[in-house]
Amino acid sequence: MTEEPEVLARIESGVGRITLNRPKALHALTTNMCRLITDALLAWRDDECVQVVLIDHSGERGFCAGGDIRMLAESGAGDGAAAREFFHTEYRLNHLLFTYPKTVVAVMDGVTMGGGVGLSMPAGVRIATERTTFAMPETGIGLFPDVGGGWFLPRLPGKAGLWLALTGARIKGADCVRLGVATNYMPSEHVEGFKAALLEHPDSVPGALAHFVRDAGPAPIEPHLEDIDRLFGRESVEAILQDLEQDGGDWARGTLAGLASKSPQTMKVAFRQLAHGALFDDFADNMVMEYRIGARVVRMHDFLEGVRAVIVDKDNNPRWNPVAVEDVGDDLLDEIFAPLPADQEWTPLT
Repeated sequence: MTEEPEVLARIESGVGRITLNRPKALHALTTNMCRLITDALLAWRDDECVQVVLIDHSGERGFCAGGDIRMLAESGAGDGAAAREFFHTEYRLNHLLFTYPKTVVAVMDGVTMGGGVGLSMPAGVRIATERTTFAMPETGIGLFPDVGGGWFLPRLPGKAGLWLALTGARIKGADCVRLGVATNYMPSEHVEGFKAALLEHPDSVPGALAHFVRDAGPAPIEPHLEDIDRLFGRESVEAILQDLEQDGGDWARGTLAGLASKSPQTMKVAFRQLAHGALFDDFADNMVMEYRIGARVVRMHDFLEGVRAVIVDKDNNPRWNPVAVEDVGDDLLDEIFAPLPADQEWTPLT
């Protein structure tokens, strides 16, 4: 029997359609998937037959749960070459989407994490539903919120992006709209109708949306935004943890307990990553930074241990090293963020 392709790319009625097609793995991205999507986007970039690009997924379980974490860990335990190839290819795709000259519509109907965030956040139209679960959970496995997280997260309202990056918190559709993660909300039962309308009128995305978007309703995050801005607006991870401990409220205690399970190294990497990313005026500069980080942390103890604890053995008891944020020194962070040799740096597609 012939295996199903991991990505279905085709042109239908003026719409370039990219459908993630790895449902058993929640459409987690592989290097091949990133290449297939990139090839399609490049072929359509100057094709007058393609007026808009639609990214969705097959099945109902989720949009995209991330990347091929097991492969990254296996590669990181060795020479890291396959992991670097994945990051290089994926980040080129992220940049291509960010700079794409045609409207891209991403339907985030279901789990949208990690690599799925990298596919959806550059899109001009990002649709959430009641089934959307959005997160950047990398601090829980010793990785970091990559695929453009350094650019997108600090540009969310207040300190919500840093809160998402450090905690790995999962938010639903209404929260996605409130924070600007999603541009539109529609019930999942309307998604197929919207796609049909888009195929009928590919020259008018707003017109296709108009019949199907709805009010997302109250955002559960709303009552906590003031606390997020107040408690995550400090100058270091250490200060954030201290303020959460001193606050004493239920929300602060729950947040502090969640952070206790995260990699101290990764939290400090993410904090610096978002601080740098907020200052960039070119998305490519952010991706250069993230590739430097990724090329290094994928071979470090915390990532390999995080994958062991969460994905392989599933004991959910990672033994981080260093064990506390105050033990993660600036010298270690400097090494992680340092430039790579010139011939190993990330570069965008030409």
